[in-house]
Amino acid sequence: MSAACRAPQRSNRANRSLRPRTARSRAALLAAGSAVAALVLTACGSGGTSGGGGNTNFITGSDGIATVKKSERKPAPDLSGTTIDGKHLDLASYKGKVVVLNVWGSWCSPCRAEAPNLAKVARETASKGVQFVGINTRDTSTQPAREFEKNFDVPYPSLYDPTGKLMLRFKKGTLNPQLIPSTLVIDRDGRIAARALQALSEDKLRKMLDPVVAEK
Repeated sequence: MSAACRAPQRSNRANRSLRPRTARSRAALLAAGSAVAALVLTACGSGGTSGGGGNTNFITGSDGIATVKKSERKPAPDLSGTTIDGKHLDLASYKGKVVVLNVWGSWCSPCRAEAPNLAKVARETASKGVQFVGINTRDTSTQPAREFEKNFDVPYPSLYDPTGKLMLRFKKGTLNPQLIPSTLVIDRDGRIAARALQALSEDKLRKMLDPVVAEK
C-alpha cells in the first residue's frame, strides 16, 4: 500500500515514559489506544488491500474494486448523526436508492484528487435514484470540511465523524472502509455491494456504481 499520510506515532522511548498513576488513567489510555489503532488502519493513501476476516464472500478485482454477489451481501450498519452543516442525517432514510458512501478528510491528498470525480458523478446519477453521502473523519473541526466541500462544489451531505466511530460500526468480514479515502456502494435494499480502498477516477467510480444501478 502506498500511503500519503499516516497518523503520528509515539516513539518507543515516549511510550515507555508513560506511567499512568491510577486505574482510571490506565483505562483511559487503553480506550484511546484502541480507538486510534482501529481508526488508522485508515492511513490516508492512494490504495489498499481488501480486509476483514472469516468468510468475506467478496472478491477484489485487479482494479482494486471488491464486489459481492447480490445473494451474499450484508446490510450496512446504522449510520446516522450530524452533518458538517449541523443537520441530522440517517442513511436508512435513503433505502430504495443506491447510495455511494465516501469516507474522506480535508487533510487527505487522495481525497482532494477524487473529489471532482465524485461531485460530477453525483450530479449526473441523481436522476437515476443514486444518493451520495460522505463521512468526514479526523478533521478536528467542521470548518476545514466545509471549506473542502465549497472548494470542490460537493453537492451531497457528509456526516461529521472526527474520531471514526461510524467507521467502527462496520462488522469484521464485511466490505468495511479501512483506508481514507474509501468508497462503498450500497444497493437499494441497504446492503453493501462494492468497495474501493483508493482514490477513484470517474471511470472506476462508474464501473463500481453502474452495475448496482442497473439491478432490478
